[in-house]
Amino acid sequence: MDIKDIVFGKTIFVGIGNIMRRDDGLGPALIAMIHGHIPHMCIDAGTTPENHTRALIKEKPDTIIFIDAVSMGRSPGQYAVLEKDQILMTGFSTHDLSANMLIEYLSAQTNARFFMIGVQPESTAFGPEISTPVKQTLNALASRIKEAVHA
Repeated sequence: MDIKDIVFGKTIFVGIGNIMRRDDGLGPALIAMIHGHIPHMCIDAGTTPENHTRALIKEKPDTIIFIDAVSMGRSPGQYAVLEKDQILMTGFSTHDLSANMLIEYLSAQTNARFFMIGVQPESTAFGPEISTPVKQTLNALASRIKEAVHA
């Protein structure tokens, strides 16, 4: 599945991650790269996406796209577009609220479709630097998202 296939109607991009845990900060980093460059709402949810549920529900989105580091057993920097069922199986392993609870709650409150752009981290150790392979992927993803929403 490609990014252009998941941007539908009123779309909200939600970056999740801890900017002090190396590649785990990729969600907020990607939001910073696309915010203001696309005609869709962008939220840096940090490590507490549950704190943004009210704003997400209020917007009545058609699509919510989470962006997060996901351990998928792939090479660092590889990414996958995950559908709702895959998100529920994967979960946000480094964050306070489980993906299941968040998605189930938002599903009950909205008619949105849910996707995640999951990027394989190289390291989630403490430190502010994102690894080179993940930085390269972030640059590519920012371009792909901008192209997808302007197509």
